[in-house]
This record gives sequence, C-alpha cells and structure tokens, in this order.
Amino acid sequence: MKKRLLSFWEIWNMSFGFLGIQFGYALQGGFMSRIFQTLGASEDDIPLLWIAAPLTGLIVQPIIGYLSDRTWHPKLGRRKPYFLIGAILSSLALFFAPHSSALWMAAGFLWVIDACINISMEPFRALVADKLHESQRSYGFVVQTLIIGIGTWIASNLPWAVNKLGISNVAPAGVVPPSVRIAFAIGAFVFILSILYTIFTTEEYPPEDMEAFLKEKKEKKSNFIKDITANVGNMPKTMKKLGLIQFFSWFAFFTMWSLAMPALTEHIYQAPKPNIKEFAQLDTSGAVVFTGTGEEKQVVFSNTEKEREYTVQDEAYNTAADEVGSAMGIYGLSSMAFALLLTFYSARFKLNRKYTHLVSLIIGGAGFIGMYFASDFSSLAFCFVLIGIAWGSILSMPYAMLSSSIDPNKMGMFMGLFNMFIVIPQIVAALGGVNFVYKLLGDETINAMIVAGISLILAGLSNLLITNKKAIAYSIDQA
Repeated sequence: MKKRLLSFWEIWNMSFGFLGIQFGYALQGGFMSRIFQTLGASEDDIPLLWIAAPLTGLIVQPIIGYLSDRTWHPKLGRRKPYFLIGAILSSLALFFAPHSSALWMAAGFLWVIDACINISMEPFRALVADKLHESQRSYGFVVQTLIIGIGTWIASNLPWAVNKLGISNVAPAGVVPPSVRIAFAIGAFVFILSILYTIFTTEEYPPEDMEAFLKEKKEKKSNFIKDITANVGNMPKTMKKLGLIQFFSWFAFFTMWSLAMPALTEHIYQAPKPNIKEFAQLDTSGAVVFTGTGEEKQVVFSNTEKEREYTVQDEAYNTAADEVGSAMGIYGLSSMAFALLLTFYSARFKLNRKYTHLVSLIIGGAGFIGMYFASDFSSLAFCFVLIGIAWGSILSMPYAMLSSSIDPNKMGMFMGLFNMFIVIPQIVAALGGVNFVYKLLGDETINAMIVAGISLILAGLSNLLITNKKAIAYSIDQA
C-alpha cells in the first residue's frame, strides 16, 4: 500500500501519547531514587533496586511487539489497544508509588510502572513506522522526541513547582514528602489523558489483505517462542551494530537515573541524604525503632538534639533534591529544542543519521563529565543541556536507522527485540556493573557520572560501524 505523506499535526497527534509516557519515565527516573533513599536505601543499594525496570522491559516489549503485529481490533486498530491498557495500569501505579511505606513496596511499584509503560511505549514506536512513508521516518521519530522533551522538562520540575505553590517538600523520617506525592498524581492524570488524545485523533491502517492476515494469525497462534528465537537469530547486521551503540548509551543513562540524585546532592550541594540510623534508636538487630504504622509511622529518635539535627540535614537534602530534579529536567528542554531543530531540517533535507548521532552522543558525554566540575545550579544546568542533545538523538536516530533496515511486516517484533539492547546494559549496571566501574575511580558517587560520560562517548564512536546507506540517510528522492 502506498502511504501518503502526513502533515506535521497528524504526526503530532499520533505521537502525543508520548507526553504521558515521558511523564511516567521522568518521574520514575528523577525521583524513584529519592523515594528509595527516603525509605532507607543506601547509595550502593540503589542500582540493584532499579533492576526490576530493565528486566521487565526485556520480557514485556518483545511480547507486546509480537502480539501487536498480530492484532486488529475493528475500532481500536493494531497498536492502540496496548496504548490504552498500558496507560490505565501505569497511571494507577504512578499514583500509589510515592505512598510506599517500605523499600520492597517502592521497588514493586517501580516494577509495575515500568512494565506498564513498556506496554504503551513499544507500540508507539511501531505506530510511527506503520503510518509514515519511509522518507518521513526521521521526521516522525524526531517529532516524538520533541514531545518527549516537553514531557521530561515539565515532569522533572513538578516537585519543585508544587513546592513553590505551597505544598511542603519535607516530611517525617521515612515518609515521602507531599510535594513528590502530588507530582506523581499529576503525572498519572497526564499519562492517561495524553494516551486517550492519541487514541481519539489517530486512525491506523488495516491489514491490506484482512483474510490473509486472519489466516496467518490463526496458523501462527502458538509459535511465539519459535518466532522470537528465529528473529533473534536473523537480526539484520545494522540492528546488531545499533545494539552496541545502544548498550553504551543506555548504560550511561541508567547510571544517571539511578545515581545522579545522590551524587549531585552530595557533590554540588554538600547535602547528602542523612542516614537515619545515626540519629534514631535501634533495636537489638540494629534496625530503626518506629512507632505507628503506614503514613502514621514515625521514627523514635535518640534524643531531641538528634531529631533536630536530622531535620535540618533532611530539609537541606530535600531542597537540594528539588534543585537537582529541576536541573535534570533541563535535559528534556534541550532535547526538545534539538528535536525541533531536527524536525525543521529533516522535513526539508536528507539527514545523515549516523553522524548526527555520533556528534550528539559525544556532546552528551562531555555533559556528564562536566558534572564533576560543576559548582552550582547554572553550571549543572549547562551539563544537562549537553546531555539533552544526546537524549534527543537517542530517542530518534537509532529508531529511524532501524526502521529503514528491517521487514515492515515484522516492525512490532523487531522494535520489541531492539529493546534488548536498551535493557541488557541497564541490567548489567544494576547487578553491580556501575558500582564496580565507578569505584575504580574512587568511592565518591560523582565518579559514576564520569563513567556515564565515557560510556556515552564510546557509544558515539560506535556509530562509525554503521555502513548501510539506507539506514544512514533516506530522503523523498529515494522513494
């Protein structure tokens, strides 16, 4: 079927659901480590607490991609049923996550959030490839990135903004501050609304031969494992090369999401999260003594002076955490500006995806390394501006290159499998990889940001392996 060229607003509508998806990811990436620390996690524990998220993606995305390739609903279409299911479940998990009263609960909610976001996200990637003419692929993925940038910036600033509106950013020891809870509730609301907007404004193309589609679906109903295994073994060479780029890219960003909060509050603001065990009464096993349960639970401090000392340090940490979260949101803003620039360019000219991605990743790597030398909000914000350029490229260029290199009839399947190259590096990092590597440079957590920078530079240089001309650049003249 000959696909017509879509207008900017048609591409905007079909991508708008990513606003909600990115609200979920930005709140998760910016503030789950803050929740973990509030509930008593040490800095070294944090990466492992994050492991559920990439493990979930490794399992969920190929399954959803496979199923959505074989789905057709008369009203919702192929990909939209998965948007809707994922949005409902993600919104519920986002709302309840900051109300966790124990570490295991928070880690469990992170698992649910990530699983459900994955249910929504993978079909969105496939939808762009489904609906857009080959010549508009770069344009389409860049528009997605523009919306993702908007979502990242707004969501990352929510706890700070809510606090400025008068909602407290402090709470009793072991309790997540009200400003963070309100921010997550807003994120849940935006998530479901933005997905519904795409569902109501976007139509999907039906299978060209519905009878053949239904017949194939019936015949292949029980061949999931066999099909997945076969397609893993038959990955295009370009997809494998992109996998190496993705490994280094996502190792870097997982390091940021899991450790930037403790690293930057300590290194730049000299306001680390105070260890409650140094201030509270402990039982015979060394555990903190509490009174009450749930939201009424309160720490029993050693004495009034210790309680006052903890309160001062914790307030300093929460103020620093708000500023770090706000600075982190700037990478969403700069990725949005970068995506806007790419949108204007790719709408008119052939874009060299390979070198765009190479340069962008190296710039982002410099941003991570620059955090070591940052001394205040302004210098930290500049680092995140550079990181945003890499983020804008990561969310568009690999997918544009991939979609030009694979069978369009297996778009959902391969987009799901491609997620392996996103989650495997995160699993490696979570299982101790990031802690091991950064401690080779010293015990200070800020060294993790230097490791992230080196990893992103390696990702950039790995683009030199891409040689497929169709993946590197595609224009309307080739159609």
